[in-house]
Amino acid sequence: MTWKDRQSGDHPTAEAVVDLASVRRLEAVGFRAWPANTVHYDGSWLIRLTAGHPSKRLNSVNPLDPSDYRDIAIRLQKASQRFAEHGRSLTVRQTPLTPPQMIAHMDAEGWTVFGHSLVLALDLAERDFGEGIDHLPIKDVRRFADARIRIGKEDPGSNQALVDIISAIKPESGLFLFEDREIGPTAVSLVVHDNDLAGIMQFAIAAPVRRQGIGNALLGTSLRWARLRGAKKAWLQVEAANEAAIELYRKAGFAEVYRYLYRAPRGVGHGNQG
Repeated sequence: MTWKDRQSGDHPTAEAVVDLASVRRLEAVGFRAWPANTVHYDGSWLIRLTAGHPSKRLNSVNPLDPSDYRDIAIRLQKASQRFAEHGRSLTVRQTPLTPPQMIAHMDAEGWTVFGHSLVLALDLAERDFGEGIDHLPIKDVRRFADARIRIGKEDPGSNQALVDIISAIKPESGLFLFEDREIGPTAVSLVVHDNDLAGIMQFAIAAPVRRQGIGNALLGTSLRWARLRGAKKAWLQVEAANEAAIELYRKAGFAEVYRYLYRAPRGVGHGNQG
């Protein structure tokens, strides 16, 4: 896809030529792959809230129709109140589906821009993964969550919330964990198989073993499992600043489908995870 940077108010955003039908489908499977505790619709705005976990994807307003821009200020105020009731600050996830009028409103009000991410996809039909699988998924969700938190150096107190999120995933999921006898968990990946699509989630490599081929091995294992389960295409989300991960994915054949970012009212903090 061709992206052009532009200045919108004081904040950089992006415009792109994208297939909105593909965006809608990937957004839908993304919500199923990473379910929020509370879901509320205001028109076509999907409001997702999860009090126990700081993930921005689980705590954001997600506009899903570019033509739904009525009463923007009033609806954002109502959303802000809903977020406050959950102990959260209002956050909007801006994708190609966000109405231009809403983007203009946020620009005019001085909303901050942060958390730029890319959505990448790969056609699995073009890859030969063989007939077998070299690494089986584990069944212990808590063990996986412990490893993910340890590798990511995250707050151990978020363990139960992560267990709850993974346990709430409806589509078939594969939990992959690589370990070393001396340093413990080295890599994790959560693969969510949803009809002909497979999402690669929670992909993380421990700092001491990066650039040693483990990331490539884990990605290959994840994609092989997804293909053997019947998935035709894999997708994932990655922060735009994570150059090492993007390089790994592009070498595997992933290509950009679209981008998104987060917005918050001026003066509001945004320390949530991705």
